[in-house]
Amino acid sequence: MFRRIAALAVVVLLGGCQTSQVNHDFDASRDFGAYRSWAWNDPALQYRPDDPRIKSDLTEQRIRQAVGEQLDQRGLRPAVAGSHADVKVQAYLIVEDRQQQVTTNYGGAWGGPWNGYWGAPMYNETRNITYKVATIQIDLLDGKDGKLVWRGSDEQIMASTPNPQDRSNAIRSTVGRILSNYPPH
Repeated sequence: MFRRIAALAVVVLLGGCQTSQVNHDFDASRDFGAYRSWAWNDPALQYRPDDPRIKSDLTEQRIRQAVGEQLDQRGLRPAVAGSHADVKVQAYLIVEDRQQQVTTNYGGAWGGPWNGYWGAPMYNETRNITYKVATIQIDLLDGKDGKLVWRGSDEQIMASTPNPQDRSNAIRSTVGRILSNYPPH
């Protein structure tokens, strides 16, 4: 039991120290100022892997809402029903297992040459910690030719038992970090 608690604490600490690197790429030949409206591509959200434990209407609703809010803040408005959108939005939720090795040193010697060395034998313990990482990727496709014009993604270590508000906040902050790079400067 102690080892599980220690392993969980290490994962949490490593997650807190880890700086998130938002990835983004775009087509520099596109005029992003010309894009004024957006609509969801079909399907709006794709899951990798296609696992029923990951798929959730609630997760899709949270991601759709967060993307919509962020695009609205950046001057893109939802396309009127039946009209042509300048940009089509496609989102992905990718969940994968990762491993990290953690080594803990126990024991050792203390003292110095004047009063001698003393202590216990030293040994190392190395453990493998497995954790899940969720990546949200957002693609913006040109509404006319369907080609990718902008892509952003960010990943986050998944919490073991978050409540719905924590999930909403995590998705909202992740989508905010991703779309903070849109439009490209």
